[in-house]
Formats: sequence, structure tokens, C-alpha cells
Amino acid sequence: MKTHHVPQPPTPRAPGDDALPGSAPPAPVGQGADGPPAPAATQGREAEVLLERTRALVDPRLRAAVASLPGSIRRVAMYHFGWQEVDGSPSSGPAGKAVRPALVLAATRALGGDQAQAVRAAVAVELVHNFTLLHDDVIDEDRTRRHRATAWAVFGIPDAVIAGDAMLALAQRLLADDPSPAGIRASARLSSCVIELCAGQQADCAFEDRGPDEVTLDECLTMATAKTGALLGCACALGALYAGAGERAVGAMDGFGREAGLAFQLIDDLIGIWGDPARTGKPVGADLVAHKKSLPVVAALTSGTPAAAELATLYQGSMNTPGEVSRAADAVDRAGGRDWAQIAAADRMARAVHHLSRAVPDPARAGDLLTLAEFVTRRTH
Repeated sequence: MKTHHVPQPPTPRAPGDDALPGSAPPAPVGQGADGPPAPAATQGREAEVLLERTRALVDPRLRAAVASLPGSIRRVAMYHFGWQEVDGSPSSGPAGKAVRPALVLAATRALGGDQAQAVRAAVAVELVHNFTLLHDDVIDEDRTRRHRATAWAVFGIPDAVIAGDAMLALAQRLLADDPSPAGIRASARLSSCVIELCAGQQADCAFEDRGPDEVTLDECLTMATAKTGALLGCACALGALYAGAGERAVGAMDGFGREAGLAFQLIDDLIGIWGDPARTGKPVGADLVAHKKSLPVVAALTSGTPAAAELATLYQGSMNTPGEVSRAADAVDRAGGRDWAQIAAADRMARAVHHLSRAVPDPARAGDLLTLAEFVTRRTH
């Protein structure tokens, strides 16, 4: 039986350190908290193979779906996916990792279903994910994604928002037109997920208008679960539906995806502060510059430490210079925000594994899902 890694919390600091209770020295983003992981080429090979196989199955159907959009909307969408340049010429730019479609197909296989029957659902999930990316880039005023200019920065805000709306409608049409008995239930579940995603996004935006000491960690966790965990949970649940699974298994798969999704968000938030721009395609400390109240930041702000007060002061200012960004990142670290996020990611992964064991008692059948979960919590960009 294949052994899968669940991130472990790092060793606690010595008493008296300026950190959250129970926190520990940070490990580099993407490194296992229990020490250096296996070599990246070995550790990520299985996940990369899974993702390549997913793209081979999903990309032709995804491209065909996007090609059905009206001309001007199609142009924005094709650029966003990295398939075309601004002038419409073909491009081999970096596309997404296809983690969510891979979860759909892996969940179907784990529960004994035919993954070919779930490809349409995998495409729908990827369309919804990219709908959120297009809108997020506008809301966050991000000008770079995947090492190229974002769609709104190239085509303008109206065209980017409209293209995102069209992708969402296209995803729902794919499921509504699906002759599979699972299509209607999948469509309803995806609609509920999108509403939850919107609630999470709205909460995230609302946090920006509140002071550094006015957002609680529980609120931030609820927001992240809705904004990120919901879609990964939905992806796994749709895979279960297309395998013909019962409600108990569907719910457990949703729980697995949600918890893995929250672990994913915790790592993403760490990357948003300490990620290498050469790998992320975004400026250093982009989340700090944007004054985002991400999970590590809120954990730091609510730690009651001197570093928390320092961070709050920085968050009340412009924080535009490299020096200010560096000081803010250091304050998050000293206040225990990085350590807390790493420990929380390990805890959420453990919860995810528990949910998965309820849906798929045979560990051998759950292997691909665990491989994908490991991949997103060990990534560095």
C-alpha cells in the first residue's frame, strides 16, 4: 500500500518567543513541517502524471466549450486560459494546474465509477474556477497571473467580467444538457457552491473596510472555507455523484475536498506573502501590498504580541515600499502567523483524510485523491 504524507506541525519554540501559543519556527513555503520533503522530482511525479492525464481528457472538451462562446467573449477567455496571445495568435502560455478537474475524475474512480462519464462535470468545475479567477483579478486589481498580464489589464474590466459571467453560464449549461442521471443533481450542487463562493468573496471584500483588529480568525476561516474549500469540496462531490454514490459518500467526499481546500488556502496565503515572484508570477508580498487580511495575517494580528501591534500599524498605512512590505512580512512571522498557518494546514489535511476514509475505506482506492491533496499542500507557487 502506498504511504501518503500528512503535513506535521513543526516543533514548538522555546517559551518566551514572540509568537502565538503553540507555534513553532517556520519552514520554507512548500516544505514539510517535519523536515525537508523527498526530492521534488520524486515527490511531485505522481501528482504531475495525474494532472497530465486529467488535462489530456479535459482540455479538448474545455477548449470545445470555450470555442462555443461568442467571438469577443471567446477571445478574452482564450487569452485567459493561455491558449491565445492578445492579437489572437496561438500561444503555449502556462495554463492552470487542473487540480479541480483532477479531483472530480479521481473521486469518480475512487468510488468505482467510469471517469469518462464525469469529464463533462470536470470541465464545468474548471470553468467555474476560472470564472472566479477572472473576477478575483478585477476585484483585487491584480495585473499579473501566470507570468502574463491579467485579462482585465489587457481587455478592460467590462470584458473580463462578462467573460467570467459567460464561463459560469457555460458551466451550468454543460451540466443541464448532460444526459447522465447525475447531471441535474450535479447542476444543483454546483449552483449552491457558486452562491457560497460569492458569499466568501463578499466577506473577503468586506474585511478590507474593517480595521486590522476588527476581523476574527473564526470569521477568516469561514470566509476561506466558502471562497476556496467549497469548490474543491464540490469537485469531489460531483465525482461521487457521477460514480452513483449515496448521499453519505457524497457528503464525506465534499468534506474531504473542503478540508483539503482550506489547507490549500493556508498554503496559498503563505505563498502570497513569502512566495518567490519568479515562481508565482506575482510581485513579492502581493497580499501585503493589497492589505489583504489573509489567514496568516489575521492569526498574527490577533496574537496579542508586540509584533501584532507593529503589523496593525503597518496595515493602517500605505505599505507601498519594499521596506514596508518586508517589515510587515517579518511582523507576521514574529507574531506567529506563519507558524500557525503551517500547523493549521496539517490539521486540516488530517481532517480531510478522516472524511476520505469514511467515503473510501480502502486506502488503495483513495491513493489518487491523497496524492492530489499532498500536491496542493506541498506546492511553492
